[in-house]
Amino acid sequence: MDSNAETSTDTDRYTVKSVVRALKLVSIVADGPPDGLSLSELAKTLGASKSTTLSIARTLVGAGYLSDAKPGPRYCLGSNLVRLGDIASQRVPLGDLCRPILIALTEETKMTSRVAVNDNGYPVFLDRVDGPGSVRFYTPLGQREVPYASAAGKSILSTLTEDQVRAICAETGLAPRTSHTITDIDTLIDNLTLVRKRGFAVDDEEDAEGVFCVSAAFFDHTGKSAGAISVTGIKGDLASWRIEEIGQIVKNYAEKITQSLDGAIHETFIQKERW
Repeated sequence: MDSNAETSTDTDRYTVKSVVRALKLVSIVADGPPDGLSLSELAKTLGASKSTTLSIARTLVGAGYLSDAKPGPRYCLGSNLVRLGDIASQRVPLGDLCRPILIALTEETKMTSRVAVNDNGYPVFLDRVDGPGSVRFYTPLGQREVPYASAAGKSILSTLTEDQVRAICAETGLAPRTSHTITDIDTLIDNLTLVRKRGFAVDDEEDAEGVFCVSAAFFDHTGKSAGAISVTGIKGDLASWRIEEIGQIVKNYAEKITQSLDGAIHETFIQKERW
């Protein structure tokens, strides 16, 4: 084997490993506290030495992807990510397409509406329109959410095969988020069967106490779920008939998005034998 080729391959592997570490470091900081993380905390989470971590962090600071707040320093997200995030949001046509639909859904239901894309079975929320009143529901945009506890997540899961659902849940685990969270895989499968039957999913205080969500999936031109649209509100003494009514409303808006995407519900989605 040519020694130059071997050296080149080793260099490529080292470069890829460095890039992966750099990206992971940005994610670690993003998931950390607002006041940032120390070098020791970064190194421990990254699983690298302090010298290696410092070298990567300094490179990211120089590129504007991290900032080093003094004293400490403590590393926070850099301003360049704001620019990239703004560019990315402008280039996601689904957000522009769904915005007027979200506004209309909020006006009709008087609740907060959200839209998420399907990221390999996980919901990633792109946009939100707050409902009237002083109550606001925190929605982290642009990051994966666990699918089993949210209405949007269950809507998306319901469009997958049972094997796919079991694989995703094995990956995430079914940790309880509230006392209402479904933590048994067979019970979740039964719940998803109901979602498929009626066309919308309900998060009945499964993700947060006192909060309910209703969601429906929408589909692209290939017949696969492209994401889900949902509404969120305070549970209170909401009657079951009202939740059913809201579900039909959300389902209708999801169908509007499907039509806008020139999509259609794939035949295999409505075949009950699939489950």
